[in-house]
Amino acid sequence: MRCLIIDDEPLALDLLEDNLKHVNTIQVVARCRNAGEAIIAMQKEQIDLIFSDIYMPGINGLQLVRSLTQRPMVIFVTAYEKFAVEGFELDVVDYLVKPVPLDRFLKACHKALDLYELRRSYVPQPTTKNYLFLHADYNLIKISFDQVEYIEGLKDYIKVHLINQQKPVLSRISLKAIELQLPPDQFFRVHKSYLVNLDHVSQMRRARIKLINTEIPLSDGYRDVINRMIGKV
Repeated sequence: MRCLIIDDEPLALDLLEDNLKHVNTIQVVARCRNAGEAIIAMQKEQIDLIFSDIYMPGINGLQLVRSLTQRPMVIFVTAYEKFAVEGFELDVVDYLVKPVPLDRFLKACHKALDLYELRRSYVPQPTTKNYLFLHADYNLIKISFDQVEYIEGLKDYIKVHLINQQKPVLSRISLKAIELQLPPDQFFRVHKSYLVNLDHVSQMRRARIKLINTEIPLSDGYRDVINRMIGKV
């Protein structure tokens, strides 16, 4: 796995690179002192994982990650705890607070490696059926794709909101896991907590998506999804 390390402090870069020597499956492709250098490096090299500080001159780490349309996996390494929520809203792999113990750093690396291998091994299958079954209320419930308005993620659970049913279906499965079972040309992740059915989207504006029965937020980190939804990429 090819990685990029970003920090405006040379000693911090040295420490990151030294720690990564303990992980022989991760290769440091480039060291960058700011977001501009990182963008240039990503234009030249295939990058699978970014280790980034947050406070940097010019564009900070959060702004950099938000700006990426083709986003590698990201692990923030920073001295500030206060940006953790914003970081995880960008679906980063991990958020490490300096000084980072080596065992904690390696744990984050292994998490990224597991996700990398999962993505490599997953081969989307053509969707020939228009439904799936979910465990809910001690039963298996058949859910037709065309009846799903949107799906809300709640840690290890999801709420499936149906257009013809006031009460959502609650099932113990993660949003990421259910996303893999849905037609990718019909269902889109627009927020870390929401998947929408494009068939039921009526309007999109700066930070909201209007569906049949409700409106849900559109996260900055998923704005490239709009282009895919309307067929521009």
